[in-house]
Amino acid sequence: MKNFKTLLLIAVLTLGMGGVANAQKIGHIDTDKLIQSMPATKAMEAELQKTQKTYKDEIEALGKKYEAKLQKYGSEEKSQTAQTNEQRKAEVQQDALRIQQAEQFANQEMQKKYAELMNPILEKAQKAIKDVAAEKGLTYVFNSSPGKGLLVFDKGIDIYDAVKAKLGF
Repeated sequence: MKNFKTLLLIAVLTLGMGGVANAQKIGHIDTDKLIQSMPATKAMEAELQKTQKTYKDEIEALGKKYEAKLQKYGSEEKSQTAQTNEQRKAEVQQDALRIQQAEQFANQEMQKKYAELMNPILEKAQKAIKDVAAEKGLTYVFNSSPGKGLLVFDKGIDIYDAVKAKLGF
């Protein structure tokens, strides 16, 4: 019976020590901060601004033509026939619709371009995070960006600087 108690005590201590040996290392990183600090993100933002300016200029040009046409047709309204005024009204409505469609197209294209440019950046960051986690032997890495769900991250390992170095900036 005494041997059984000793054996049981050894088994409990061994299992307890095994649990400590298998303790999982946890890290965290502010991915928003990482992505904003990446040079590729700054280049992406510059390209998006350039594209947005192009669309904005085109839409403003359409708007100016529309306004000029409205003024012209408004000033000539009394000297024109009812049929001509109706045709002009339909023409102006078509122009307004074209402007609205151009704005929607520009928004859709900007969203596509953002996704197209952002995906490689996210993949590069994700790969660097995984590589650093593997190097540091981390089992879990949480996103510590504000509002991303992680509330306490004082005791984990912050891998921001290591990932930043891995990315080369």
